[in-house]
Amino acid sequence: MDRRAFLTAATAGLLLPQPVSRPAIASPARTLRSDPFTLGVASGDPSADGFVLWTRLAVAPLNGDGHGGMPSRDVDVAWQVASDERFTTIVRSGTATARARSAHSVHVELKGLEPGRDYFYRFRSEGRLSPAGRTRTTPEGETPLTFAVAACAHYEHGYYTAYRRLAQEEPDLVVFLGDYMYEYGPSGYTALTGRVRTHTPGKCRTLADYRLRHAQYKSDRDLQAAHAAAPWLVAFDDHEVENNWAGQVSSTGARDFATRRRAAFKAYYENMPLRRASLQGAVLRVNRRLSWGTLARFHLLDTRQFRDDQACEDGVRAGCDERLADGRTLLGPGQWRWLESGLRGSTTRWNLLGQQIMVAQRDHRTGPGREVNLDSWDGYAAERTRLLKSLARTSNPVVLTGDAHMHHLAELRTDFDDPDSPVVARELVASSIASDGDGYRDRTWIADALQENPHFSYIDQRRGYVMARLTRDELSVRFRTLDYISRRGAHARTSHRLT
Repeated sequence: MDRRAFLTAATAGLLLPQPVSRPAIASPARTLRSDPFTLGVASGDPSADGFVLWTRLAVAPLNGDGHGGMPSRDVDVAWQVASDERFTTIVRSGTATARARSAHSVHVELKGLEPGRDYFYRFRSEGRLSPAGRTRTTPEGETPLTFAVAACAHYEHGYYTAYRRLAQEEPDLVVFLGDYMYEYGPSGYTALTGRVRTHTPGKCRTLADYRLRHAQYKSDRDLQAAHAAAPWLVAFDDHEVENNWAGQVSSTGARDFATRRRAAFKAYYENMPLRRASLQGAVLRVNRRLSWGTLARFHLLDTRQFRDDQACEDGVRAGCDERLADGRTLLGPGQWRWLESGLRGSTTRWNLLGQQIMVAQRDHRTGPGREVNLDSWDGYAAERTRLLKSLARTSNPVVLTGDAHMHHLAELRTDFDDPDSPVVARELVASSIASDGDGYRDRTWIADALQENPHFSYIDQRRGYVMARLTRDELSVRFRTLDYISRRGAHARTSHRLT
């Protein structure tokens, strides 16, 4: 079975047990009334000798209590890792406990595997077998890397065809940069092309609400296909908690925000292939590094949890001097020390900075004057200057970004108002998987935006994702777009290339 056939079969739930060189996963009598693997499987945070495997048991994923129809008891889950897609050679196996207090989620952290190779994994619980997934360990040396960049997947705004197309690209790694789910109730944020499906329940406020919302998203077969295709490196942005939250500050002024944020973090961890050390009480640590041999190092940032509140009451505004103030922080002191130390000490050929919000200066006004998005790095201008100075001292830096719901390609300059100032890095901004609906290509609007922002060379308002291939000497990028997501079946095509 070739790789593409494996992905098709795995995501359709068709990989049934095959004869194996060791005993198959034991099959105890069934006590659950239906399939507990309705949310699929996933892997993440690969290293040279391992990765994280994830699943969450839910026989009725949309039950209102957030427990997925599962009993209040803990449940044993057996797992297998094989070197081939038919599971004829099992290289690791074991049993994990899906605990009721953790929404019956499972996080298995593997070590001791071979570097730079594909592995296949699956789970069994109470007589039921999960779909199979493909993952891989990171390589040694300067082995080329193919990776996808994706973000922003509002469930109501469209079908997840982009996830299906991304899976078919067969990346080595998927980098997801936030807004995996949205907290709004039905029609809390409506796309221009309307609503093609409906959030349940209402606006997320409690742990049960967030668990249920994640389950609704994870029930989508196209999303399951993308998770089963490759390991993911994930971070949150704002909508996994609340629109435009900042540190301990709610954008709505809610007094119970600390409780709500903690619930959202717990649900996020339960539903993502993250290491157990990520969740530390009320803090969810997503800033971390991943090395792809000596070729590249990913530095993944958290631009929400440690930031100051947005200047001038947030929004897209002109004339906000507060945004220019020294001392305003987006990353927080601890994360800054971690980032600068990592950039300074990196010995890889490339350094990839994965983060959520646009770094490049972006003037949203056509004509005289300037309006900027105060939720982005434009709202923290002094700290952006510090970031650009650090990148200027770094080997081959590339910034990866989400949030904007449009593709952008930008040159990051030490002075955005001086077209002759040095370029220190390129920024690749991935459009959304679904947020804002079908999208469009308004050539007049794009021409005006490019004229106001000459450090941008490409903007596209359609949905999609970014595919990149990295070798020792070259970064090749394809911006992939879909013409529609309000109905199923759209093809992905390359709308722009960078070599």
